[in-house]
Amino acid sequence: MAMTQPDPATTTFSEAIKAASWDAHQHAEQAPFIQDLVAGRLGVDRYADLVAQHHYAYLVLEAAAAELADDPIGSTFVIPELHRGPALVADLEALLGPDWADKISPTPETEAYCERMREACTWSGGYVAHQYVRYLGDLSGGQIIRRIVDRTYGFEDHAGTSFYVFDELGDLKAFKERYRDQLDSAPWTAAERDRIIDEVLEAYRHNTAVLEGLSDR
Repeated sequence: MAMTQPDPATTTFSEAIKAASWDAHQHAEQAPFIQDLVAGRLGVDRYADLVAQHHYAYLVLEAAAAELADDPIGSTFVIPELHRGPALVADLEALLGPDWADKISPTPETEAYCERMREACTWSGGYVAHQYVRYLGDLSGGQIIRRIVDRTYGFEDHAGTSFYVFDELGDLKAFKERYRDQLDSAPWTAAERDRIIDEVLEAYRHNTAVLEGLSDR
């Protein structure tokens, strides 16, 4: 279902991002791989494949965050409590064993996604666009996936889904509200905001391509 477009005269930036990316967001959620995962039709090895692709993507995204430490806008969006690197390593160890690094590889779609992030995230707005798609997805639909995956595979203490656990953030709904307020108050120009929205759509395109690639493996 298409989202009703907000009034440009009164809409906030976060509302504009949500409206512009609604169809892309829905398309990603409806990817066959995700539908099969939440329906319990995939073996745990297929789930581990998804975690592996996340590992490569977050290596790039979180390396970009480190490069924005001195950026006047970008640094305010670097939130260490969001970072997923250590949790992804713990999940891969739980899923694949101590030699997990020898058992995984990026798909061509993941390689393209990572390259896009390397190019876009040199600018604070590009980083925020990719941060928005990845982390807010983890904090929203990702929480549903975590519960389903834990139940499907019988994981205990989130051994395999710690990637989706954000205990350090406290109340996730309250955090997301603060994050949207931060988006709305960031001093980007109108042209920069349009560019960020374009990059959000690009991020969704790459995420969907990764999921479609996993379906074909």
